[in-house]
Amino acid sequence: MRKNLEVADLGDLVELPLAAVLATYRSDGTVLLSPVWHEYRDGGFTVVVYEDDIKARHLRRDPRAVLVVAEALPPFRGVEVSGTVHLRSDGVRDAIERIAVRYLGAQRGRAYAEATGGGVIVRLEPGRLRAWDFQDDMAAFDG
Repeated sequence: MRKNLEVADLGDLVELPLAAVLATYRSDGTVLLSPVWHEYRDGGFTVVVYEDDIKARHLRRDPRAVLVVAEALPPFRGVEVSGTVHLRSDGVRDAIERIAVRYLGAQRGRAYAEATGGGVIVRLEPGRLRAWDFQDDMAAFDG
């Protein structure tokens, strides 16, 4: 397994429309894991959640979060970022549309964005990053 990688070392992984898993913290310290759509841009991850979503409530109280994006098929690349999120309400509409188009295609993504109300942008820039790639391990089993 290749370790000590940066996001750029993972090729197109963060550009693929894979569901990410966002971890937020409940008031009792336990973790809530939520599948989310994401966008990697300018060195960090953007997720949009509804204003009153439980994830937004958790992050307002405790801004620590972890986000994982990983492939379920070879070469099993993945990245985990953890840090403190920044919540923003400006640019939500544009972010929803960009992310929805990425996952649903142009027509369906725009329709989804149009039908979706407001929200809040969750921005996570790596405080700590862990990335992996099993490409070399998979090559040992090829042909």
